[in-house]
Amino acid sequence: MEESIRDDDAKTAKVDDRYLIEVSENMPSLGQCYEFVEDPSCGAISSFVGVTRDNFNGKQVAKLSYEGYVPMAKKELHKLCDDATAQFPSVAKIAAVHILGDCPVGKASVILCASSPHRMESIHCVEFLINELKARIPIWKREVYEGDDAGSVWKENMEWKEGRRQRVMIKEQNTTNDDVAKA
Repeated sequence: MEESIRDDDAKTAKVDDRYLIEVSENMPSLGQCYEFVEDPSCGAISSFVGVTRDNFNGKQVAKLSYEGYVPMAKKELHKLCDDATAQFPSVAKIAAVHILGDCPVGKASVILCASSPHRMESIHCVEFLINELKARIPIWKREVYEGDDAGSVWKENMEWKEGRRQRVMIKEQNTTNDDVAKA
């Protein structure tokens, strides 16, 4: 598997034999994540791919732009994978990768894969991973709009409100796409 990831990326992406963790502008593909989690003892591989959609609340989305502190994000992803394997002990391998920088409409921003002997553990593991990734990993998202709604909004991942996790927008910037390009 490591040959399918560029040599310089493989040194940072592969934390140990159980996890493929990457946070970068050039994240591994779904195929590479799938290959990594394949294991002869496992009869199930589950995956989640988060893709940039072209709209939000009636606004036309041009792209998402992600920022993060890579060393801390990778460290926290490793802790998250440890928590997932503790909660779902039959999970053999996990791939957890997230893009930084711009992510155009239709492209993947996050890929999560998990393998296990039976389907339920890998399905629940991937669900746990995406929910906790959104709540815990220090990666921030800016949604950039086009057309009449040009500008952008920084979005928080998840917040606790009234005992429940809830997605909230934190700051609207009254910028145009030209202003964003200048920044």
